[in-house]
Amino acid sequence: MNIIRISSFSVRFVAVPALLAVSAACAAAGNESTLVVSASSDGLSELDTPAAVSVVDGDDLRLAAPRVNLSENLSGLPGVQIQNRQNYAQDLQISIRGFGSRSTYGVRGMRIYVDGIPATMPDGQGQTSNIDLNSVDRVEVLRGPFSALYGNASGGVINIASQKGSQPASVEASSYYGSFGSWRYGLKAQGATGDGSQAGDVDYAVSATRFSTHGYRDHSSAQKNLGNARLGVRINDVSTLTLLFNSVDINAQDAGGLTNAEWHANPRQSPRAEQYNTRKTTKQTQAGLRYERQMSENDDLSLMAWAGERETVQYQSIPRAPQRKATHAGGVIDLTRHYQGIDARWTHRDAIGAVPVTLTGGLDYETMSERRKGFENFVLQNNTPSYGHKGDLRRNERNLMWNLDPYLQTSWQLTPKLTLDAGVRFSTVNFDDNDFYTRRGSNSVTDPDNGDDSGEARYHRWLPAAALKYALTDAWNIYASAGRGFESPTITELSYRNDDQGGLNNRLQPSTSDTLEIGSKTRIGNGLLSAALFQTDTKSEIVVANSEGRRSSYKNAGQTRRRGLELALDQQFALDWRLRASWTLLDATYRDSVESEKNPVTRGNRLPGVARNMAFAALEYAPEAGWYGGIDLRYISEIQTNDSNSEQAPAYAVTALNGGYKWRTGNWVLDLFGRVDNLFDRSYVGSVIVNEGNGRYFEPAPGRNYGVGASLSWEFD
Repeated sequence: MNIIRISSFSVRFVAVPALLAVSAACAAAGNESTLVVSASSDGLSELDTPAAVSVVDGDDLRLAAPRVNLSENLSGLPGVQIQNRQNYAQDLQISIRGFGSRSTYGVRGMRIYVDGIPATMPDGQGQTSNIDLNSVDRVEVLRGPFSALYGNASGGVINIASQKGSQPASVEASSYYGSFGSWRYGLKAQGATGDGSQAGDVDYAVSATRFSTHGYRDHSSAQKNLGNARLGVRINDVSTLTLLFNSVDINAQDAGGLTNAEWHANPRQSPRAEQYNTRKTTKQTQAGLRYERQMSENDDLSLMAWAGERETVQYQSIPRAPQRKATHAGGVIDLTRHYQGIDARWTHRDAIGAVPVTLTGGLDYETMSERRKGFENFVLQNNTPSYGHKGDLRRNERNLMWNLDPYLQTSWQLTPKLTLDAGVRFSTVNFDDNDFYTRRGSNSVTDPDNGDDSGEARYHRWLPAAALKYALTDAWNIYASAGRGFESPTITELSYRNDDQGGLNNRLQPSTSDTLEIGSKTRIGNGLLSAALFQTDTKSEIVVANSEGRRSSYKNAGQTRRRGLELALDQQFALDWRLRASWTLLDATYRDSVESEKNPVTRGNRLPGVARNMAFAALEYAPEAGWYGGIDLRYISEIQTNDSNSEQAPAYAVTALNGGYKWRTGNWVLDLFGRVDNLFDRSYVGSVIVNEGNGRYFEPAPGRNYGVGASLSWEFD
């Protein structure tokens, strides 16, 4: 019997805290095979995992790319809609099968992990700002029912693994210069003593990057400093220890959205940003430690712990008049977050009769404390407001959030061709808000008392999932899976009510989703053809009720349905040629009508922010050395901007072209490249601000733009 060890959405000596056996057995010709789930360096197998999953190699991410945003080379994945807002104050806009599309900033509805440390907080709010593309080893994207086993807000999962140091040691310097005054330079060093199998062996990888841009739009400049480090130690024959460190510092202006008329008149303008001097600064530092031990031939133990701090100050475009209400929290957000967590799991491998079985159990605990303050975004000068300055305190509270999730998962190799995977997670999410700011109002109806807005909320759900995979041949697997997920409101979504009153938005309830999926994966020569057909029914969908001045309130909108088809082909041919193509059909609609003074929902309306059709095709020529180049085409159909479907961002298709030359001589490697994005200078909307209250839905994308880059590396003997 061949024992095959692969990671199941845990990678390179770092555990992702939840999904521990999302894979099934590989069928080997003439041999009985089973799966042992572990955090091995082999990574996730796209062919053998009974779920819709995509794996992108780090070298592919960096090929002829700026190495700044995940949107550069992930936009071609099926089911994944990732948009660059051209606004570093608001992060990327990412949705997976429609989950996350409501986000007006940051990332919602999915879980993101960087080297096993959640980039998604316990309440489900996440960000991509601390991902260092300069040192990424690979990116794994999981879609479908098994995403639910990651717990709260896991409509999809994105897992990023950094490079592990290896022999021979090397250093690399890289740079990129592009349109709109954009430039990036980075340094990276990696290496190891020994091969990692002997006590005392050490591996290390360190990376630092600086990025700056004037921005495509007015008032959209940004600067970003990013550092990432990883140190692994082989303690003895059966245990390893890995230390992880990450830090990011961002200072970005916020251009805001445009109306349809403003976009057509001048897509680069930012008419309100200058007046309010909208901007955002973010500083985050985190560290993690992972211990792995092989307890016996059939038992493994993994312990992961992490802690971090994130400080954010944001100035919003809110006029003085709304801020005069006693219950208003002001136009400046000032918050500090401390977060930490642990994940412990035990994996046991055995057999019941002739059936190999893997059983994994664990406990995930995450907590975050947040000190949130709000200030007026103006000071008075001769009784005239001067915006863009921190004024009087209008909010002062401490928020506590935690989740406690035990989980259990098992994999059964029922026959050499048939595998059953099943799991369950009990997810509990708790919120506790302590309000330290109260104020007596006048007798005016428009100026009520600002009372004590303290409150608490707790949500918990059972999250089961199961999958059957059958190997028709050694190179062709089919599977069927089902699962239930849930998504609680984030603390930001709970913080603002849509009736202009103070206090937590306690009427906002979690959404629950049931997903069914069938799929097929076929190895064709040196390529993989995959297809997935799915349906997700959601109750109490959380949607944007209103969004004004970069402040959004939320509501539940009854039932929704997401039905879709995903096709993907990744084919290598003629040695150095590669063809990648994907198509996503996603019909995401409301199943209920919901009355509302703003943004009413009518049954049958499409979910805003979600494209019905997405297509991607890329042809690359990439030998190990010499000339290389590629061309890609991306199409996205029209996107609704609000629940009433009264406005749309038009469909568009854009083309990108890249080429370069790679020299290899002795221990040196020099890579020079150039690229052109939006080759045919199309005018289009790159992303939308869902349900923006003033109709400023549109965030324009740049026209034709250029960039050149270089990297120089040296390998030590």
